[in-house]
Amino acid sequence: MLRTIRTRGMSPRSGITHLHRRPWAFRFSSTMISDTESYVNKDGIKVVERFFTVPLDYAKPDGEKIRIFARNLIPKIKAKTLEDEEKLPYVLYLQGGPGFEVDLQGSSGFAGELHEQGYQTLWLDQRGTGLSTTLSPETLPSRLVTDQDKADYLKHFRADSIVKDCEEIRKVLIGKKANPEDRKWTVLGQSFGGFCAITYLSFFPEGLKEVFLTGGLAPVGKGPDTVYKALIPKYRQRNEVYYRKYPRDIQRVRNIVAYLESNEVILPNGGRLSVDRWLHLGILFGATGGLDIVHQLVFRLTNDLESFGRPSFKTLQTIQSGAMFDGNPIYALLHEPCYEDDGRAQDWSASRILSENPQFTWAHVKGLAETEPIYFYGEMVLRSVFDDYVNLQPLKGAVEILAKETKWAPLYDENQLRKNEVKVSAATYYDDLYVEFGLAQETASIIKNTEQYITNQLNHDGLRRDPKDVLNRLFQLSKREYN
Repeated sequence: MLRTIRTRGMSPRSGITHLHRRPWAFRFSSTMISDTESYVNKDGIKVVERFFTVPLDYAKPDGEKIRIFARNLIPKIKAKTLEDEEKLPYVLYLQGGPGFEVDLQGSSGFAGELHEQGYQTLWLDQRGTGLSTTLSPETLPSRLVTDQDKADYLKHFRADSIVKDCEEIRKVLIGKKANPEDRKWTVLGQSFGGFCAITYLSFFPEGLKEVFLTGGLAPVGKGPDTVYKALIPKYRQRNEVYYRKYPRDIQRVRNIVAYLESNEVILPNGGRLSVDRWLHLGILFGATGGLDIVHQLVFRLTNDLESFGRPSFKTLQTIQSGAMFDGNPIYALLHEPCYEDDGRAQDWSASRILSENPQFTWAHVKGLAETEPIYFYGEMVLRSVFDDYVNLQPLKGAVEILAKETKWAPLYDENQLRKNEVKVSAATYYDDLYVEFGLAQETASIIKNTEQYITNQLNHDGLRRDPKDVLNRLFQLSKREYN
């Protein structure tokens, strides 16, 4: 059944503690430079590859520097001369995550839809990802000797620093235009990129012309405990759908988990396929086709165990390649801190919340009847991942320190969001398994000048799966035309 809703900004709720405006007072670095290289691809898109040098810590603008990479795409059909290029407004795209880079885009998908609307686009590799100064155990500065040194370094890779990078880059690219309105740009934030966009709205609204969010109405003012508790019913519901679709997988998954509990299974890169790592495949349940992908892995591994008594190399390679933590460690390192805005230690929130829900715990389920399923869990990072993933092991000590940390820079300014004048148009997915719908609606009620396209016909990856529908709806909302 179609459920498509258009909502206007809701009345602000009372009783919210306001943060102080502008808690991040800092001065911009005068040493930032931009290196560029350009070419035109076969789709008629001019690609300008840009590097920017920015402070690691904006409180110390003359201190250590890192590089930020952003790929600028300019549709030649919309801008045939350099003068035309200067006139095209920017959309800055902020990727989901945390901790993921942006692939080279072309003329199709949502990039093509943005270009068709007359924008040039800027695709940011957020600090620590992709071609920006990469955060990985082997790339950490040599000065980071102790776990405390590493923990202190990691704290500079959250949304508060990402949006400061965006402001630096905006000022370099368009900050000197004659018309003040031309010095602003539009931001499109997908998932965690939407979280960053709301941080941007909180502290630098003067740089924003408009904001589009897709699955990105962050749970403002909520720590990870609140987020995970809200998502548990969604995970439970999605597991029930999975096992109704594939009822024979109840026994298959139980057999696989029992095998993993009794055997040490080493993946091709040296990581460990533990019970927790296997059950984390539930993160795929929130994407289009995710149930089928998990079933195929269950089916393949079951066939291996029945045929050979052990997993095959190919199956292990497939499972390993589907995980992201080794190549994109920021996701695991800062997943819980990316929610932290209430001054409390996370203290391994995901591990604690899951332990309170026994259907997700094999120690409980294995004692039940064979007809009882063990549930997969979703977008959570358990303590055990720092043993299971080979590229996370060197940072385990640093993350233990971060789990106890209470002093974080603020991510949002609710007072500013309540008086926001920048247009915010959001695509919100009713059955979203990553950004819980109820919490998203609380945020929509906080941010003034917000409108939503709400649907249960798309998942969290709706922007990629149906870019024409999602962006057309958002551009229509942006017009603010009412009957």
